Amino acid sequence: MLTFAYKTYLDLSDGDRFYPDFITNLTARQSEVLIDALGYEADVIPHEAEPSMKLIINNKFVARVVEGCNSVSIIILFMSFIVAFKDTAKRMIIYLLAGSVLIYAVNLIRIVILSVGLYHYPWRREILHTVIFPLIIYGLVFMLWMIWVRRFTISKLQNV
Repeated sequence: MLTFAYKTYLDLSDGDRFYPDFITNLTARQSEVLIDALGYEADVIPHEAEPSMKLIINNKFVARVVEGCNSVSIIILFMSFIVAFKDTAKRMIIYLLAGSVLIYAVNLIRIVILSVGLYHYPWRREILHTVIFPLIIYGLVFMLWMIWVRRFTISKLQNV
């Protein structure tokens, strides 16, 4: 259901106002602010040939922020697992909200580190983008799942 809702959101997204969609645009803009805070001059502009935002550091194009970079799909994956191994509604909702915020924040940090890394080490693009940084975000989700299962659902199963 969450995936269907997200797909509908993307289909109905106002790409003229927030290109390519609001959440991806927000993710790119927040990444820009964080990179600026590190002392770089970052700019984010709409990509002219594809639905993404170009991330530029010190006038050097380093990365594209595409819909897959906004962490929504990963948050949906996280939420689906938590709901499948549900606990009380209150605990589950608190964990879903806290986990989603943590995933989003770590994803922003991941984009910033990846972008700065690509600025300094462009020849490491493949290993940075396809190995190290997916490991960070999926590792976090796996860790959150394990905390949820060990802390909340295993103790419930042992009491049955």
